[in-house]
Amino acid sequence: MADAMKFYGTGRRKNAIAKVWLTPGKGQFAINNRGLGEYFSKKTLEMIVRQPLELTSTLDKYDVIATVMGGGTTGQAGAVRHGIARALLQSDPELRPALKGAGFITRDPRMKERRKYGLKKARKASQFSKR
Repeated sequence: MADAMKFYGTGRRKNAIAKVWLTPGKGQFAINNRGLGEYFSKKTLEMIVRQPLELTSTLDKYDVIATVMGGGTTGQAGAVRHGIARALLQSDPELRPALKGAGFITRDPRMKERRKYGLKKARKASQFSKR
């Protein structure tokens, strides 16, 4: 019953947003219609994306289809990981303690600080001179 369904999760990290679907399969990844190694060139980013599936021992049970937009590659990898974790929760709520303990469910709130007027960057000001 639950195996014939698709499970959806939205992941966010910095400015990246990932829409992730888990379907029963053999552990294949399709990120923006490209393979995992093709989309994320660094092995560390591939490892980040696989972490929730490896933790829950479901790497070979689900195929991952993800659409990612915004941000850089590291933020996108974190967003996909967050989306996979949320989709895994939909498939099996008993995985929550393991995913929560590893910190995959929690949304990382760190974002780029906006630039303020009168300053060169978010906090960088021109050098102060008394005279």
